Amino acid sequence: MPRLILGDWAVTTLETGFLWLDGGSMFGSVPKPLWSRTHPADERNRIELAMRCLLLEGHGRRVLVDVGVGDKFPPKLVDIYRIEHDRHTLAGSLAAAGLAPGDITDVVLTHLHFDHAGGATRREGERLVPAFPRARYWVQARNLENARRPNPRERASYMAENFEPLAEAGVLGTWDGAGSPWPGVEIIPAHGHTRGQQLVRVSGGGAAVTFVADLIPTAAHVRIPFVMGYDVAAIETMEEKRALLARAVAEGGWICLEHDPRVALARPVADGDDFAWGETVAAPVAGVAEPA
Repeated sequence: MPRLILGDWAVTTLETGFLWLDGGSMFGSVPKPLWSRTHPADERNRIELAMRCLLLEGHGRRVLVDVGVGDKFPPKLVDIYRIEHDRHTLAGSLAAAGLAPGDITDVVLTHLHFDHAGGATRREGERLVPAFPRARYWVQARNLENARRPNPRERASYMAENFEPLAEAGVLGTWDGAGSPWPGVEIIPAHGHTRGQQLVRVSGGGAAVTFVADLIPTAAHVRIPFVMGYDVAAIETMEEKRALLARAVAEGGWICLEHDPRVALARPVADGDDFAWGETVAAPVAGVAEPA
């Protein structure tokens, strides 16, 4: 598990499993001969995507940023999205880090799409309960409103079972825009993918890492024109991406890629009027399954 020490924070990437989404949708107007070089499609034109999370430990807190899809999907959706938990699970990755769900103090959800927030709740008999029993969950107020009244394009991505049980349990908190909830942690709004998405930047000791969620889902999306067809505002995504990458280049900062199956961390470099990657850190090839 790649790990960074940033001042008072220890930052670790955690693998939670994989899903497979339509390659054309993941790359929008980019032709398949280009994106399939790095992301070959299966027989249903789906490409493999990680569901990587970030663990922050410091200042008396253990914070998870995103939680993967979880284990509540019915068989039909498991098949549609080709959900795979044979190599990695969130519980297994936490256990490998010496932690249990009860050790998590906070969960920051970048947005409430099912592949980012599905693991926030779990089934307990006939009920849905918070998956992290001692944690407070945080989402942008704008994204919660969006999830409760989704537009037709996003309706299938927002599932009430992933967030309403948190509200009912009184553990769902909201933020409104940019902020710094803890020392060295910065919340950065980014609305091009979905309204109310929030990115998380952690800094300390002269270094920084930004968890970019769906602003830059895979390493291939470092190129400014590479924008998902899923995004609600492609031009906005490109502007947000350019600003974030320019800042990271100036700082020599790391980017944590949530969905790339092979690259966990990367440092961007300028490439003419675009960007590329310099140093990269590979994702773990295999992991551990759910602990017994």
